[in-house]
Amino acid sequence: MLDREFAWKGDRIRWTRYGAGPPVVLCHGTPWSSALWRPTADALAERFTVHLWDMRGFGASTMAADQDVSLGEQGQLFAELVRHWQLPEPPRVVAHDIGGAVALRAHLLHGLEYRSLALVDVVALAPWGSEFFRLVHDESDVFTRLPAPLHEALVRAYITGAAHRPLPPAAHDVLTAPWLGPTGQPAFYRQIAQADQRHTDAVEPLYPSISLPVLVVWGTEDQWIPVDRAHKLSRLIPGATLRLVPGAGHLIQLDAPDALLAILREWLTTQP
Repeated sequence: MLDREFAWKGDRIRWTRYGAGPPVVLCHGTPWSSALWRPTADALAERFTVHLWDMRGFGASTMAADQDVSLGEQGQLFAELVRHWQLPEPPRVVAHDIGGAVALRAHLLHGLEYRSLALVDVVALAPWGSEFFRLVHDESDVFTRLPAPLHEALVRAYITGAAHRPLPPAAHDVLTAPWLGPTGQPAFYRQIAQADQRHTDAVEPLYPSISLPVLVVWGTEDQWIPVDRAHKLSRLIPGATLRLVPGAGHLIQLDAPDALLAILREWLTTQP
């Protein structure tokens, strides 16, 4: 699906673009890849030139030992990738989960300009990081050595917990596949072990300075990042619009795809 490459510090960052119209960039979170956004991207490509990319250490991009896959690295990477694209105008950005932290860091710390920013169930406010994150941080070598069947069962259970509704088997397989095998298994624990709240602490005080149009979208049944964060985040960002999606969990793209698409279409088409 991602047929283009951007060279970043010796790694290959995979990306693609298609459609016609103003540029839109979709940023994924963890433990996902751009594949989670693909159905939404296909629909938006009727009116926009859609850009999809996999973060370093995720999906089809390079996964390697001793790789820096922190939010700090991903924010800098995103800023450089968008500049590499030489877009005709600042893009409309839609970000999910840690993709929100990446997009916010790229804008606030690396000067990347956006036409607008939609933050969908994002990692942006302290505190964040589950007990599982902390356990992996302390015992990442142990998890990396798990037998493959146990690792796959853990990943599948972890992904299941992000959805409010039963996941379609095909979608579950797509989300799980990048994290399997001798390359994917250590990459899964690597990105969790390097997740650090200090990377959002660095930008959280800057949210009141954001002057571009911002939309905050949240599933009311999100068990990973509770909906109260949506209310707080929208209050911190001047003029932010808040839209809640009933019956959707953290995997809002799968729990409520039609509702999410309708919200994003309206937002993206009404921004000047």
